[in-house]
Amino acid sequence: MKIDIVGGGPAGLFLAILVARKVPYAQLRIYEQNPRDATFGFGVVLADAGLAKLNDAAPDVCADLVAAMTFKACQTIVLNETAISVQRPGQGGGAIPRIALLSVLQRYVDELGIEIEYCSRIADIDSLDGDLIVGADGVNSRVRSEAEESFGTSRYSLTNHFAWYGVGGAFDCPALVFRKHAGGYFVAHYYPYSDSMSTFVAECDHETWIDLGMEAMTDDERKRLFEAVFAPELAGDPLISNSSNWRQFPVIRNANWHAGNRVLIGDALASAHFSIGSGTRIAMEDAIALADAIGLHPEDVGAALAAYVDLRAPRKSQLIEASRASFEWYERIREWMDRYSPHEFIYHFMTRTGRVDGARLRDQYPQLFSELEEAGVALEEERLP
Repeated sequence: MKIDIVGGGPAGLFLAILVARKVPYAQLRIYEQNPRDATFGFGVVLADAGLAKLNDAAPDVCADLVAAMTFKACQTIVLNETAISVQRPGQGGGAIPRIALLSVLQRYVDELGIEIEYCSRIADIDSLDGDLIVGADGVNSRVRSEAEESFGTSRYSLTNHFAWYGVGGAFDCPALVFRKHAGGYFVAHYYPYSDSMSTFVAECDHETWIDLGMEAMTDDERKRLFEAVFAPELAGDPLISNSSNWRQFPVIRNANWHAGNRVLIGDALASAHFSIGSGTRIAMEDAIALADAIGLHPEDVGAALAAYVDLRAPRKSQLIEASRASFEWYERIREWMDRYSPHEFIYHFMTRTGRVDGARLRDQYPQLFSELEEAGVALEEERLP
């Protein structure tokens, strides 16, 4: 089987590694639009559950990733200047510089002799001659865009505005800060990913964007605004831009996971909102399922694609549903910030996706559960629509 993988990000690289190990005679080629040493982006997170799946698929690769990660078992959530600490179960999520994640995977790809064409943006997917063409090329997937009718693609954009920045310092622990400032409603999502750097996601609702004239601001003016809003947390450190474009999150869905000999994984298939911190993990787990399917049917593309859907669809649907519930909660952030006390707010935040209920909160976050009880929060109340 000849396989062309469009996209040399974490999912595309990991897929190539796994397929090469399962089907050594497969012909693999990866096409990546960026240079090998591109440093776009800052740090990404892989949580405990995701790492366990990666370890099952490739223990040596996972061990190298873990060695490059920064782990924090705590998280701080701040509303109206009240900070509440959340002790996560296990060792907490592991954050890693995106460039380090790619470097580890690239090394394994090189050792396996898999060809990667960098600075290669495929203008015409039909020009590829692989028996299987994999779209691992993200929300702006070229593989998908050339066959959207066949994939049954749908899309819309959320209303909140956001941008990814870095900070030249390591915060003590990950945090979410919800703050009102000058009549606006702002959110900072930040976490350390090395001894000297942190990721900082800046967000505001659309009403804030309009009321404060952010549409007319330059990117530098927007950056300075967020530096002022979150000055207590930044403590003098500036936000660092690196392709830090302001945008509204695109919700991409596809009724069909494959069309002809083309198949989608990761954000090309279904975009996962950054608020659940699982985009990279979901994409790499897609790669695991597709590699397993190819391993089961190395001579039959149709059977491999059917097996991929069977293996992955149930779990993928759960994760994407959690993403939907989370971003819909964030779309109403102004309402929640005005309605709830800090303790009520954190309870609704923790249970927003439906994956955590009162019982799980009690079992996995006992310290927080006790604090919420003492604050008089109705922990088992029916969730608001």
